Amino acid sequence: MYFLSGWPKRLLWPREAQAPPLRIQADPHRTLFAVLSPAELGIWYNRPSVLIVSYKESQKAVSQFGHYDQAEWRPDSTMIAISTVNGYILFFNLPSSREKYLYEPVYPKGSPHMKGTPHYKEEQCAPLLNLEKKQVLDLQASITSLQTMLEDLLVATADGLLHLIHWDGMMNGRKAINLCTVPFSVDLHSSRGSFLGFEDVHIKDMEYCATLDGFAVVFNDGRVGFITPMSSGFTAEQLHGVWAQDVLDGTCVAVNNKYRLMAFGCANGSVQVYTIDNTSGAMQLSHKLELTPKQYPDVWNKTGAVKLIRWSPDNCVVMVTWECGGLSLWSVFGAQLICTLGGDFAHRSDGTKKDPLKISSMSWGSEGYHLWVIDANSFGSSVTESKCKNESQRCGILQFQFIKSALTVNPCISNQEQVLLQGEDRLYLNCGDAIQAQNPRCSSAHSEHKALRGQFSDGSVDSQGLSTLLGHRHWHVVQIHSTYLEINWPIRFSAIDKMGQNVAVVGKFGFAHYSLLSKKWKLFGNITQEQNMTVTGGLAWWNDFIVIACYNLSDRQEELRVYLRTANLDNAFAHITKVQAETLLLSVFRDIVILFRADCSICLYSIKRKSDGPNPTTSIQVLQEVSMSRYIPHPFLVVSVTLTSVRTETGISFKLPQQACEAESIMLNLAGQLIMVQRDRSGLQIREKESSPNQRKLLPFCTPVVLAQSVENVWTTCRSNKQKRHLLEALWLSCGGSGMKVWLPLFPRDHRKPHSFLSKRIMLPFHINIYPLAVLFEDALVLGAVNDTVPYDCLYTHSSTMDHLEFLFPYCIVERTSQIYLHHILRQLLVKNLGEQALLLAHSCATLPYFPHVLELMLHEVLEEEATSRDPIPDPLLPTVAKFITEFPLFLQTVVHCARKTEYALWNYLFAAVGNPKDLFEECLMAQDLDTAASYLIILQEPSSSGGFEFFRHRSISLSQSGDSLPPGKFNLQKTLSMPSGPSGKRWSKDSDCAENMYIDMMLWRHARRLLEEIRLKDLGCFAAQLGFELIGWLCKERTRAARVDDFVTALKKLHNDFLWPFPVIPVCSINSPLKNGKYRTVIGEQLLKSQSADSFLNMEVDTGIPNVPRSHSWLGAIGSSQREMDAASSHGPHMQEAFLSPLLNKGDECSIGSATDLTETSSIVDGDWTMVDENFSTLSLTQSELEHISLELASKGPHKSQVQLRYLLHIFMEAGCLDWCIIIGLILRESSVISQVFSLMQSSDVDGEMLQNIKTGLQAVDRWASTDCPGYKPFLTVIKPQLQKLSEIAEEQEQPEAFQPAALSRVAEQASPRVEDSRVSASHSTSPQSEAGNSPATRHEEDLLGLEEEEDPLQESGYDCTVS
Repeated sequence: MYFLSGWPKRLLWPREAQAPPLRIQADPHRTLFAVLSPAELGIWYNRPSVLIVSYKESQKAVSQFGHYDQAEWRPDSTMIAISTVNGYILFFNLPSSREKYLYEPVYPKGSPHMKGTPHYKEEQCAPLLNLEKKQVLDLQASITSLQTMLEDLLVATADGLLHLIHWDGMMNGRKAINLCTVPFSVDLHSSRGSFLGFEDVHIKDMEYCATLDGFAVVFNDGRVGFITPMSSGFTAEQLHGVWAQDVLDGTCVAVNNKYRLMAFGCANGSVQVYTIDNTSGAMQLSHKLELTPKQYPDVWNKTGAVKLIRWSPDNCVVMVTWECGGLSLWSVFGAQLICTLGGDFAHRSDGTKKDPLKISSMSWGSEGYHLWVIDANSFGSSVTESKCKNESQRCGILQFQFIKSALTVNPCISNQEQVLLQGEDRLYLNCGDAIQAQNPRCSSAHSEHKALRGQFSDGSVDSQGLSTLLGHRHWHVVQIHSTYLEINWPIRFSAIDKMGQNVAVVGKFGFAHYSLLSKKWKLFGNITQEQNMTVTGGLAWWNDFIVIACYNLSDRQEELRVYLRTANLDNAFAHITKVQAETLLLSVFRDIVILFRADCSICLYSIKRKSDGPNPTTSIQVLQEVSMSRYIPHPFLVVSVTLTSVRTETGISFKLPQQACEAESIMLNLAGQLIMVQRDRSGLQIREKESSPNQRKLLPFCTPVVLAQSVENVWTTCRSNKQKRHLLEALWLSCGGSGMKVWLPLFPRDHRKPHSFLSKRIMLPFHINIYPLAVLFEDALVLGAVNDTVPYDCLYTHSSTMDHLEFLFPYCIVERTSQIYLHHILRQLLVKNLGEQALLLAHSCATLPYFPHVLELMLHEVLEEEATSRDPIPDPLLPTVAKFITEFPLFLQTVVHCARKTEYALWNYLFAAVGNPKDLFEECLMAQDLDTAASYLIILQEPSSSGGFEFFRHRSISLSQSGDSLPPGKFNLQKTLSMPSGPSGKRWSKDSDCAENMYIDMMLWRHARRLLEEIRLKDLGCFAAQLGFELIGWLCKERTRAARVDDFVTALKKLHNDFLWPFPVIPVCSINSPLKNGKYRTVIGEQLLKSQSADSFLNMEVDTGIPNVPRSHSWLGAIGSSQREMDAASSHGPHMQEAFLSPLLNKGDECSIGSATDLTETSSIVDGDWTMVDENFSTLSLTQSELEHISLELASKGPHKSQVQLRYLLHIFMEAGCLDWCIIIGLILRESSVISQVFSLMQSSDVDGEMLQNIKTGLQAVDRWASTDCPGYKPFLTVIKPQLQKLSEIAEEQEQPEAFQPAALSRVAEQASPRVEDSRVSASHSTSPQSEAGNSPATRHEEDLLGLEEEEDPLQESGYDCTVS
């Protein structure tokens, strides 16, 4: 509505002034400002803002009259009355010298400005005025209030009298009324009222309201009321007063003539706004303006009494200030727009509190673009004369600058979807770049627009339009042409076309328009034509035409003019229609122009395009005239008038669907009351038959119906959309502090007969957090603007600059904003048991990109309200909302997102309505929605969620198998679960031993233990890769427990089965085998490495969560490094193996080869990434015999993918010291180098005797099994037999078991304390040994204790509640 802009200006008070100013009062036209100091009257001009003339009272006169106190202007601005503290009224004349000016603009030579233009001087220069004291009137009592009433001056005095004085000041024209003789009652219908029984009661403040024909008054005892003459006279017998019963601490009053409101300031800091009831005449409380403790917890009750209230010139906003300082701006029905008691206004950059701005007087400037303020801080009575002279820069008038919505003065643009703000010299548009702003929704656009649209936009125009309207927070600013502005300041009206490409502005005379495509203004070529017209009723765009209601000054005739945008701006190209009475409002609906005139009549015109000649014109015909004088007490009260297709369906035949979008009704905002005037369709069918198709007979209108109260703005659209009928056929209302309302149509489902009890429409109120300026109907969005501030006080540190305005005030900017409203409407429909309508509406909007957010917002708001309510809720809405959301596929997502954004104290209430989180988790898994499932794990992990741990104890986590069924790259559970890993720090947070993390880790450990016990190594690999599980650290601890192989034969068989690895067969001839001289080994090794290099994983998922830590995310890194390490470790074995390095050929992807440890820590590879296809198997130059042997060997080898996986697991077990598993994998691969490496490790370090014994027993069992069931293994077992015998000798030598600490892997073993295996926590938060080493001894001790407790009391595990984050 109104927004502060920039910094305030300071107008300097003259140095020679003897005292600072005390009061400021604008004249009725707001071009002149009377500024009073104790003994001086100064008259200031508005543009330029300069002092024109001042009058200084002599010392003798000051001692007689007393100091100046209040000022009041005569309605024609030719006279000013000043009251003094000793009870005198001084009348001053302001004769104007039209030929002389104080200031003139100076233009450079050759400037196009013509000094011969009419009105040039008076608009551009400050006029020369004289002040003459004409008369002095002594009322012999202290004057408390001055007020102009039509042609008279009303004066209230402290002796309880009310004086009516003619402006000529003659004594014989004076009437005095004693307030004690005026009867007061609660309404005007009371037969007799009570009189003021106290002699010392007098009026403290009053203001005349022309549209209510009476005075709002505040008495010195705090009571407030309204005094009105019961007949045309103004005598004590004819006056009657009405009390406002609830106000006993009134301090001041201001009236709003347009909305018939009286705002009374109170001592408690609130403003109570009253109106007069039309039927009884009683004072009714409309609303209150008060700060809330929620918004302003520090100052809401410390503002002091309300000091001043000032309504803006257009009556749309009110400014309030308090005794303790501060400014606040409110819309007419109580929406707060600005308050300087919070934020950057109240605090400096360093957090210290500023002194609030104390205001002694204020007045709005022309059109509300400025607020003139006298600062009491610097101009108080304590300011001495010498101080004022020395620091003259502190003494002046502050001028706050505002920009406002075009809706305040030109409400016809309310049916468009652009936000348009107007400042005194510029426009702010939200349509961004005009080229992108081609909005295709306007079906009535003509061919030129269509050509433009095709030329400047791509196929996705609809979404582009939305993103243009919402895309960023900055405005498209259009500077108004200086040539037009100089003569016609201030800008009074502005309008934008439906496409958002053209704007038009109206100043004092004429108009101008601007194209955002060409970036050019069009002004009248003939300036006389411009200066001969003044726009009275606003302007509107109709396609390429500008429709204007104006007054022709030369012909003294009211006219309706239509100008073509593309033609020159000249009356020769305009279509001019004469109008009977002055037009106050103008609006366009499709091809109908609607005028509201000063005689309270509404006239409808049809407008048609005539394309004859190069410049097409229009033809305008009167369609219908409707007199509204019976219903409208004063034409000035009508805020807006518009035609709509909205109707209540009464009496409409369903056989005429083509009538659905006709102009059905007139919407009239009468002082905040929305009145609907519908067409009378009772005789519809007969009329339709009588009239021929060419004659357009319009139906008469019914009696008006009041739809809503306290309405500030109305939005409706002329478009239609079958998919979104609810939104497009609705009526949107802005109701100030009460939020918004929507008058929503209700439709029967599937064209069934509607229920007889079901209304055709319903009014739904809802609150929004922004002030609405436009409604995007299909997109279910409200657009608005909001004030933001930027403090610059940090730049001013010296004491000499502390009085700079930049230090005292933040810089104010206006930002675009928007808000979703759909969830409010759905919720209101559910409250009213209209679930079917809510479903219809929701399904029509389900394609909106933010629809999931709508459902989530609705669930969240209802949950917060009901779960935190102190009182029991008899009919809770949450179950209904939950049931409603289940109708959409996003149900599971919506619930878990809502839960995660809500404190978990409310989870029980939520899941009681939506269902058990375990069941919802199961549903996610069934639907393969692992993203959402991971979120449910977080819910189940919380200690507050019951039975979560027990749930996972008895359930197999299917994540270890899930990778096969998902396309590669679709899902990365590590990211979803937010588990950072690697040596860059603790996995979770600084509190690495917190209970939450322990539950997660214990759950993962338990699952890993189960997989290992069931010998499901392939699943274990998938599990570790998907969850980023730290396998090595965990295996180190489980070496003697879960990671111990009890039955080597069963394990061997299981691995053959899992990895699809064939059992070995005995070759027919084992003599001269390439295996003897190692040639085969070399060739195959070469080929393996080549294939690994070339066919690295294509579907690799690179996790960039941890910066500066290079990671290999393919199995290639594991294979390459493990192969090299094994080669080095087995150099003393029977075979030598050559190493081959090949370049990485992964289609341009760069991959670093890291260790398998690194891979385990951060790998996010799903099972589908375990594939490597050996495509580069080049031709080998081998003999026939060698090829036969190779084919036999290949027949007894498994798939290449399985070989890669086994080698990876081999390396993992090797680093973890699980040597029994290394032996088994070595047996499957039948690589004696692996077995040799394990045996050499056991010989060169202290190995647990139990493990040695276990390996020895296991190999003996395998040998027995091979002899009977699988002779293919016998040759390999024979090869490793000598090492097995050596192992037996070592086992016999050892007397007692010791901890296993292999020298080659000392960096892992160093951190593994003998009892760390008992702890299930110590290695949970980091795989990297460096991080483990960082654990403090105290933490270790606690973790060990925890592990021991778990071992001692396994039954306790079921009591834990766990989830995965």
